[in-house]
Amino acid sequence: MKKNIFSVTADSISNVSVLYLNGSLDAHTSIILEEQIQHEINKESYKIILDFTNLEYISSAGLGVFMVFVEYLRKNNGDLVFVKVPEKVLNILTLLGFNEIFHIADSIEVALKLFEMPDII
Repeated sequence: MKKNIFSVTADSISNVSVLYLNGSLDAHTSIILEEQIQHEINKESYKIILDFTNLEYISSAGLGVFMVFVEYLRKNNGDLVFVKVPEKVLNILTLLGFNEIFHIADSIEVALKLFEMPDII
């Protein structure tokens, strides 16, 4: 059986954490993302952009990671914004209504502007 490979690379732009997701996010790999988001929260970084450019697959367990943190981030004047979501992943997000819960932007630049608009985030 092929082992799923997943990694997260972190960066920071204008006091916003940017997490680049790579590979397959599922029940076996979701802990990696959970730990990285918790690491950002521990640094009091509550505004997080998730770049999905290289995300090949996401399962319900992977989606659950976002739900674990979103309320806490929003209570601390932050949020999660998804960017560069591949069409097959976007279809899943839309089917499950995640596009109604989370902001989805075409670029990091657009996502950064969302964080500047207090009435939106």
